[in-house]
Amino acid sequence: EAEERLREAIQELHQSHGRDEEAAKGGGWGCCVHQGESCAAHAAGNLCQTFLLSYGVRVGIGILLRAFKLARRRSYASLLDLKQLVSEKDLIVREEACRVGLLFGGFTGSYHALRCFLRRFRKKETPFNAILSGSVAGLAILALDDSSRRRTLSLYLLARLAQCAYNSAKSKNRFHFWGSHWRHGDALLFSVASAQIMYAFVMRPESLPKSYRDFIQKTGPVAEPVYKAVRDSCRGGHVDLIGLSAYFANKKNSNLINLTRSPSIIPCSVIHPDRASCLAHNVTVTSSTFKKTFPLYFSLTFVPFVVLRLQKFLESPAATCWRALVGAVRSTTFLSAFVTLFQVIISN
Repeated sequence: EAEERLREAIQELHQSHGRDEEAAKGGGWGCCVHQGESCAAHAAGNLCQTFLLSYGVRVGIGILLRAFKLARRRSYASLLDLKQLVSEKDLIVREEACRVGLLFGGFTGSYHALRCFLRRFRKKETPFNAILSGSVAGLAILALDDSSRRRTLSLYLLARLAQCAYNSAKSKNRFHFWGSHWRHGDALLFSVASAQIMYAFVMRPESLPKSYRDFIQKTGPVAEPVYKAVRDSCRGGHVDLIGLSAYFANKKNSNLINLTRSPSIIPCSVIHPDRASCLAHNVTVTSSTFKKTFPLYFSLTFVPFVVLRLQKFLESPAATCWRALVGAVRSTTFLSAFVTLFQVIISN
């Protein structure tokens, strides 16, 4: 019975999202798109539905990442042990999942409630109703307790707002950037942005958020003391040989390192001390980056496919899993190629 009710709820959710909202524009000020239910019920239903979907996505990603972690330890039997898979000690995402659910659920519910209120209060439906409702509903971001996360999400939404404004202006032939019509202009723009980000990561790391620096550092194969030595060398300063010696103490080929305090360039023996061959190092970088990032990308691809498109998943689970796998492999291959090409260029 629970499975049948869940299927009916998801089907009803898809039907609700598939309604034509254009009917509200020509049906009078009192005509809302949610025929058959009150405005309060419509807002509460959207709040609950969005909360459950957001909560399910966050918890599902956490569980899948935990399963990959156990599989990486070759502890396959523990995958069937719920105490190790979803225990409070090992899966600390419940509070975060609730906050994420309150964020998106609160935004959706309050947006629909305010929009219905403005539609009835002003006796007309205009873009101003949506703008004001969305602005007030944005206060749902206070559900996140971390100010840095709130700032990051706000900046992300601001970038999306700028993108929407630009796409609207471009579609109306009012404004567009030079070269935006090029076939691979997006790839060129990404290359320019990546160049600035990687320069900032190596030479001005304090200009990037700590979480972003940690992600780049963890994904790449070069240690932080080596980047510091590169910065000191490029700025004409003295390299911290004591710090490098401490880092390379347990490396296999530490005898390859022959560095002065003021080198003109950091040699490859410092960048990859475990391997004398740059080619072997680059091959290892590709495989290691793929192994490290595939669980993350697969979780981010598979869980939303299942939670947000449960009806399609129940109808064709194999096709859904295949699409999620292909998407994860493409994303992981992209990041692996990016890291490898970066290493190839700096080595040459």
